[in-house]
Amino acid sequence: MWKVAHRELRRILKKPSYTIILTVGVAISFLFFATIADEGQPHELPVAVVDLDGTYLSRRLCHELDATQAVNVVAVYHTHGDARSAMQRGEIFAFYEIPHGTYGEVLRFRAPSLELYTNQSYLLAGSLSYKELATMGKLAAGAVQREVLRKKGMDENLIMGLIQPIALDTHPIGNSKGSYQVYLMTTIIPGIIILMAMLQTAYVIGREQEERTVRGWMRTARGNAMKAFVGKILPYMVYYTLLLLVAEIIMYGPMHLPMSGSWGLMMVLALLSVLAAQSAACFLMGCVPDSSVAMSLTSAYGTLAFTMCGFSFPVDAMPVPMQVFSMLFPLRYYWLAMRDITLFDNGIGYVWPQLCVLAVFGLLLVGGAFVFGRQYERRVKC
Repeated sequence: MWKVAHRELRRILKKPSYTIILTVGVAISFLFFATIADEGQPHELPVAVVDLDGTYLSRRLCHELDATQAVNVVAVYHTHGDARSAMQRGEIFAFYEIPHGTYGEVLRFRAPSLELYTNQSYLLAGSLSYKELATMGKLAAGAVQREVLRKKGMDENLIMGLIQPIALDTHPIGNSKGSYQVYLMTTIIPGIIILMAMLQTAYVIGREQEERTVRGWMRTARGNAMKAFVGKILPYMVYYTLLLLVAEIIMYGPMHLPMSGSWGLMMVLALLSVLAAQSAACFLMGCVPDSSVAMSLTSAYGTLAFTMCGFSFPVDAMPVPMQVFSMLFPLRYYWLAMRDITLFDNGIGYVWPQLCVLAVFGLLLVGGAFVFGRQYERRVKC
């Protein structure tokens, strides 16, 4: 096994381009997501107001919208068509339409309506714009109601009791600031590193087949397919585990992402996750005779894990067959264990099921080596 690992190290030094390319890809991805979400969530999203009323109330609403941090009023239009055209061109993500006579309706103690239009083609920008503008609309309605009640001579405490009879005291758990950096970095970056480990494992095994060096590889392992596979993936397992740990140290250290659990458990989780991904690649490469088809299947399997891990869409909300299918991806169990360790400070008593499942994924290496060894024996006899 050690001779195979030494042989693989020589092959890496001889042709380091693939390893370098994957490492650079991880670094670029890290910088990209760290930069795009450096403020936690997008700010100053461009919105507009269609002011058909042109009164003190409409101008005050525009001013209050522009004073918020999340949105920026970039234009005030006087027709609905102009605002709609600007939204279709991508210049704004949402706009308020204040109908003519709104202030007059308020003075007559009626209930005027404000119309809100958002562009949901951009999920994040559209959702944030809608949330901010809807909140400001409710606050504006409360402010108007307060002014009317004040003019009627009502007591201030009684006014607030009528406007807001129930006050919500919210406590976001795990990610108290609602930072998108926590959601993106802690899942996508480890997922990319685990995917790279899987792809490189498939590549180096496939290269042995394409370059017709399988006999030399197996001869170094003395004909033992298990030793050949373990020695082959060992340098990459160490490298990508260290790469994952370095990424986590940066995220939970200088970047100050929430980390309240055990670093020892995170190290074990990183090692088992990389091993599980490599074992899945070994299984596919060992069971599928055509190396190009096997590498394509490995790529498809690895990339599909981002959808099935439950990060972008909750697994519990998926159809039952898809929930079962999500159990076939190691990244799913990494994400579950990482969340428990970093956000909720749960120990081994909570995360041992995920660690055990990742260890079971490691047994795929045995199956892949067994099938590959049988195929090699048949080729040698022929």
